[in-house]
Amino acid sequence: MKDHIHNDAEVLRSYADYEREITLKHLRVGCYMVMTLMPVGVVLDYFVYPDKLGYFFKLRLLSVVFAGAVWGVLRTWIGKKFHYLLSLMIAVIPAFFICWMIYATEGPASPYYAGLNLVLLAIALVMRWTVGLSIAGSLSVIAMYVGSCWFRGPLSSAHFAALVNNLYFLALTGVIVVAGGRLHRTLRIREFTLRFELDKNKQALEQSNQKLDSQNKELADTLQKLTEAESQLVQQEKMASLGVMSAGIIHEINNPLNFATTGLYTLRKKGKYVAPDQKAEFEDIVKDIEDGVSRVKNIVSDLRMFTHPGSDDLDEVEVTEAVTSALRFLSNEWKDRVRIEQNLLERQTVRANKTKLIHVLTNLLQNSLDAMREKSFNGEQPTIWIEGRVERGASILTLRDNGPGIKSEHLGKIFDPFFTTKDVGAGMGLGLSICYRIVQESNGKISVRTEPGKFCEFTLEFPLKG
Repeated sequence: MKDHIHNDAEVLRSYADYEREITLKHLRVGCYMVMTLMPVGVVLDYFVYPDKLGYFFKLRLLSVVFAGAVWGVLRTWIGKKFHYLLSLMIAVIPAFFICWMIYATEGPASPYYAGLNLVLLAIALVMRWTVGLSIAGSLSVIAMYVGSCWFRGPLSSAHFAALVNNLYFLALTGVIVVAGGRLHRTLRIREFTLRFELDKNKQALEQSNQKLDSQNKELADTLQKLTEAESQLVQQEKMASLGVMSAGIIHEINNPLNFATTGLYTLRKKGKYVAPDQKAEFEDIVKDIEDGVSRVKNIVSDLRMFTHPGSDDLDEVEVTEAVTSALRFLSNEWKDRVRIEQNLLERQTVRANKTKLIHVLTNLLQNSLDAMREKSFNGEQPTIWIEGRVERGASILTLRDNGPGIKSEHLGKIFDPFFTTKDVGAGMGLGLSICYRIVQESNGKISVRTEPGKFCEFTLEFPLKG
């Protein structure tokens, strides 16, 4: 019940503001009608009372002056505050001067009585009056008419009968004006209330839709974060499993590897006893065995990365220095073949282990160089873009190449251990998984964005505060 009362009060306040603006517009129309129709009535004066043509014309011009004054006041704050009083005045002005002309002619017998009915009808059609104003306006017109007839002098029986007849019809017209004004005002309030409630419901619906859109966006963001977190957890689980497996593999391989290394050392020393004609073949065989053992050692070294994560301290590493070192290690592969474009921030740092960060950059650059060998560049130069920036509380480094990119079916597996698209013997598939682990140790993130046939871009993101 209280809410209903509150809503009614709110509607009525809004309606009062709306009604004031509409009433001011109608008032201006009323002023224009008085300033136009009163002077036009001089034509009627010419045919009905030609002897009073000049006198009545002055009265009509005077009514125009008063109506013009009301129109001028409407443009001020006074007009906005007292608009109902001014609307009553704009109805009284023509009625007053018509009654003056009735007084100056035949009183109750004057045909200008009809002009008062027109004034009352104009009130009903043009003015947006309340019931009180309609009653006041109608009574004012009737009172002025009675006064103009009464003060003219004693009334004959014929004039008295005409006065009663005219008052009867003026009163009926007044009743119609009051009843019509009440009915129209009720309809206007009802219409405004419906539109007000409709607008309010529409606004509430729009706000609800906006809130729903905002919630949907939050849910989508939350779902994306959960998906990313799930992916990271799966990757971490893979790395943890690889760490356990690697520890066992390293333990099992290290002992026979040491035996093989010792045996090779002894075999190399005994090489001096080999017959000269067999020495070249002997040296080639020993070298092949040493290369194989060395390769096994490198694999073991890579696997060791998964058994001791986070073993090195983190420090603030200059991005420019790390990139320069990685490029220097691979200079023989990219010089005179691939264009390197750098856009690094001055003094940009990331919190990481410097040696391992260089290892990550070297690995990513090597992958780009290997990939670009597989693409035919027609009029386009093989290029690697290296860019650094700081945003969203993170130090970010991106490496992008215009190579063949990564196929969509491989995209979800590139950080998996032992996954590789290279030929057998060309790689173990540990490079990107090691990069993933190193970046993870630094509390960072590594992500990839690619379009097959056009580009591949890796993004390293490190928090500014460790």
